[in-house]
Amino acid sequence: MTLRITVDDLTGPDIIALLQEHVDQMRAITPPESKHALDLDALRHPDITMWTAHDGDHLLGCAALKHLDPHHAEIKSMRTATRAQRRGVAAALLTHLIEQARHRGYQRLYLETGTADFFHPARTLYQRFGFQPCEPFADYRTDPNSTHLTKLLT
Repeated sequence: MTLRITVDDLTGPDIIALLQEHVDQMRAITPPESKHALDLDALRHPDITMWTAHDGDHLLGCAALKHLDPHHAEIKSMRTATRAQRRGVAAALLTHLIEQARHRGYQRLYLETGTADFFHPARTLYQRFGFQPCEPFADYRTDPNSTHLTKLLT
């Protein structure tokens, strides 16, 4: 597998389908008041940059950085295509996001993910990369269906 990670303009049919699958699955798993997955329009906000991982013409996954302030960013919409799971795609995307965040001068990254068993692999990945539990950040509130994590970059 030759992984190529590039900024995505969110107009291609493959990324649109992957993100719709993501939102649909999050809606099915998470109560509406606890769902924080962004839809396509929300991801097109100027404060968000989306990257996609490809092997040739095959979309393998995506991940985004949301600018919170000059020192902080949030990871959004980490998703690996079903056919590419357990192949290191999420780890490669997370490594890329951390490098990009450092390059942009952010001092800390945040993220929110679910507490259900479905999200266990994601939480394990984030912990492996040094993310630690934290209090809710930005507009998040304490929620039994959410866990908040952070990583100091400096």
